[in-house]
Amino acid sequence: MSKIVDARGLSCPQPVLMTLDAIKSGTDSELEVIVDNMASRENVVRAAESKGWNVSDIKDNAGDTQIFIRKG
Repeated sequence: MSKIVDARGLSCPQPVLMTLDAIKSGTDSELEVIVDNMASRENVVRAAESKGWNVSDIKDNAGDTQIFIRKG
């Protein structure tokens, strides 16, 4: 089961910081990050990849974007 980071309604850098905190916690090998704007989507993907995580899927749903990342 993956951890969910719900960053809807937040502007950067908050979604990135929340994602990096979840990555640093080391308790999960999969994360689902939910954002609601394109800048956060791009920045979360970039930050996760910079930490060696892989984006396994991105789903757009009614204004929200789910980003699924896995520990590389």
